Amino acid sequence: MLSLILILATSLYFSGIILRTKSILSGRKGPGIMQPVYDYARLFRKGAVYSRTVTPVFRLAPAVYFSAVLFAAFLVPFGSARGLLSFDGDFVVFAYLLAAGKFFMILMALDTGSSFEGMGASREAMFSLLVEPAFFILIGSFALLTGHTSLYDIYAAFHFSGPVSYAMAVLAGFVLLLIVAVENSRLPVDDPKTHLELTMIHEVMILDNSGFDLGLIMYAGTLKFAVYGSLIANFFMDHSWPFYIFIPVFFAIQLLFAIIIGCIESFGVRFRMSHNAQFIFTLSSVSLLIFFGVLLMLGKL
Repeated sequence: MLSLILILATSLYFSGIILRTKSILSGRKGPGIMQPVYDYARLFRKGAVYSRTVTPVFRLAPAVYFSAVLFAAFLVPFGSARGLLSFDGDFVVFAYLLAAGKFFMILMALDTGSSFEGMGASREAMFSLLVEPAFFILIGSFALLTGHTSLYDIYAAFHFSGPVSYAMAVLAGFVLLLIVAVENSRLPVDDPKTHLELTMIHEVMILDNSGFDLGLIMYAGTLKFAVYGSLIANFFMDHSWPFYIFIPVFFAIQLLFAIIIGCIESFGVRFRMSHNAQFIFTLSSVSLLIFFGVLLMLGKL
């Protein structure tokens, strides 16, 4: 339960930290850290406008997307505390909960009958398909190393025992950081601020959403950031620590995660659309390095 509370708390300031980082690095005053929360609250107070041509799928998709991300947060542990739900093989359920939410978002975009939104849905589906192997190779490698298939048990059994294990944890954090950039349609794969028709991906999918529905979609995005940040934080939490150390370490890693995202978006450039697939494939390559590191630690290489 504590894990869910901390993830929800983190999600309230995560987007604001990214915005503040980008503002500071560009020499602007920029909005306050809580500005995204005010934006969500404003949208939640508004009614949604629906086209006469859409089906109930369009109305249902934002709620399904948000619910999928929220239920995925139930599976994430926090230090020595289990997630609200924890069972063998829960990392597979975690991945496919997020995939189910993305699937309904794609259906929502296609339901409008717009070729413009269909273009964005097609790209979103392709990138999600390409990033899936990287996640499963990464978590599957740690499952092989620890002999467990539950996220809590994997983190509990993983111990730093030398330079190889430290390198694996850093690489795992790097892969998860880039996975969430792809999953949340951020630089270098997508630019949330773009309005160029030929390069829009996620933003073009939600052009017909408004009011409460748009608020759910936007908040689900920042909640997904916090969920993945929690997965990264757990790699660097030792279960032998006193419990009161876990919370400040958790927030410090989430803060660092948000600042890194802000720096990438300040200094990075967006890849050409044709290069995105190559970039995403490199994530699987880095995950394979972790897999070989596991084989090395187990003496099977």
